[in-house]
Amino acid sequence: MYRILRKEVLSDFVILFEIEAREIAKKAKAGNFFVLRIHEQGERIPLTIADFDRDKGTITTVFKKVGKTTHHLATLKEGDSITDVVGPLGMHSHIENFGTVICVGGGVGIAPIYPIARSLKEAGNMVISIIGARMKDLIFWEDKMRSVSDELIVTTDDGSCGRKAVVTVPLDERLIENKDIKLVYAIGPAIMMKFVCVTTEKHKVKTIVSLNSIMVDATGMCGACRVEVGGETRFACVDGPEFDGHKVDFDLLMSRQRMYMGEEKEAMELYKIRTGGG
Repeated sequence: MYRILRKEVLSDFVILFEIEAREIAKKAKAGNFFVLRIHEQGERIPLTIADFDRDKGTITTVFKKVGKTTHHLATLKEGDSITDVVGPLGMHSHIENFGTVICVGGGVGIAPIYPIARSLKEAGNMVISIIGARMKDLIFWEDKMRSVSDELIVTTDDGSCGRKAVVTVPLDERLIENKDIKLVYAIGPAIMMKFVCVTTEKHKVKTIVSLNSIMVDATGMCGACRVEVGGETRFACVDGPEFDGHKVDFDLLMSRQRMYMGEEKEAMELYKIRTGGG
């Protein structure tokens, strides 16, 4: 059993858990994820390791209440336990001193971009970070991102926090102004990552994205997380989750993300009935 040591409600829909998982914390690196199962009959869901503390033996994750399992997960309290937490999984981020890099985090993608920005900064890079969301209430970890960035730009669609813009606007501006930018990292909704890649491709700047495809076993056996990269089928769980964004078929990814919308809606409706709408 894996105990929840800290719970923080970041917004109406976004929750942070710090979970006691000593063996995972020992080996976790930026870019890794883990899979949890709330109870023995529960669904296995992948979540990103947004932070880790090797001394305390904890991992931190940030998730958004979207479907039945994440809504159920959000009802757990500090001191409660989760039956299964498996990780670290996936290939960790490739970190070296590239020079000047840009890290883009959209929505809940702000959480997984943080350890990457931190690792890039520790490796000696100049880090420009851009974080964005639909509105102020969905922006979080601004101070944490600022602490690992040489420059931080905050955007919201409605202008309620930072600059009124989508993340690709300041990204394009920085790429025009600074021809020395060597790499862009982007994590967020698939549609955001797609247009980040459209933007960076114009400037011929390599771009790494982290794909949040559907996963089941997360060990490469089931094939549910397959994505098309450079015309080849890859598995996000073992080959990724990070890939060259200019080679990803984002339209296929978004189509696959919608495959089980009917089943997800049915599961959510049954969950609301059982919990009285909770």
